[in-house]
Amino acid sequence: MKREIIITQDGSTTIRIPEWEESYHSTHGAIQEAKHVFIKNGLDLFQTQNSVSILEIGFGTGLNAFITFLETKHKKTVNYVGVEAYPVAIEEVNQMNYVSELNAATEQAIFEKMHAIDWEIKSPISADFNLTKRKQFFQDITDNKCFDLIYFDAFGFPLQPELWSETIFQKMYDALLSNGVLVTYACRTPIRKAMLTAGFSVEKLPGAPGKREMLRATKRN
Repeated sequence: MKREIIITQDGSTTIRIPEWEESYHSTHGAIQEAKHVFIKNGLDLFQTQNSVSILEIGFGTGLNAFITFLETKHKKTVNYVGVEAYPVAIEEVNQMNYVSELNAATEQAIFEKMHAIDWEIKSPISADFNLTKRKQFFQDITDNKCFDLIYFDAFGFPLQPELWSETIFQKMYDALLSNGVLVTYACRTPIRKAMLTAGFSVEKLPGAPGKREMLRATKRN
């Protein structure tokens, strides 16, 4: 299947699959979407904690993990697990311009290390940031009460509705600790209903540029 590197509207890159008319990040801006959805409305809720455990559904290009590292550096300990069924090729990773667009030239080695480490092994990326990359289908996730925060960054509902089902969100609910939070760029009625059925409290929030709304779900027990 053909894949191409494109520049999104904020100048940052992403991967697009023309046959699916789908890209890994918002074409309105990959970096600004990541910061709005996953940092502002997710990670920032845990500012007072000394440590945070994060599960990312759709590790992809590593953008969310890298921004999370930059945001938490010298501030807290992070245990980050990224799940990806179809890892991005290193040749594609090397074409991503996140380091320059984030003005993070001093952390180039960190971004490279995130992609160089072995899969299925918990690896220290820095003194305070541990990363485990799992090559796994989302349907096979069985974590139980492990995470404070989930970045739910799967491909869109029209393309893969089964990834936005009650079954998947029940797995997400089970994976979270009490008062854990899941954030996603999406906001569709079937998604919200699936989250509610799984037991979440769900709120609509303003979306990233180019999208009207997003969803945040909280495990209230």
